[in-house]
Amino acid sequence: MGIDPRVLPEEDLLRELRHVHVTRTETLRHGSDDALDHHTVRTRELEAEYLRRHPEREIDPERLREGARQRV
Repeated sequence: MGIDPRVLPEEDLLRELRHVHVTRTETLRHGSDDALDHHTVRTRELEAEYLRRHPEREIDPERLREGARQRV
């Protein structure tokens, strides 16, 4: 299933996250059920590790429900 995200250096973790997000639509549209399941699991693993490392990540107010209401 790939290298354990917990052992990836920060740069590699970010590269892997970018890659799974770039390949998501292609996997959804053209991958087998197994490929889609694997992609989903890997994405969750990488995202969980990012969140574990960055629990205080910056949240863009525009990405919150209140921010969306102010744009309307």
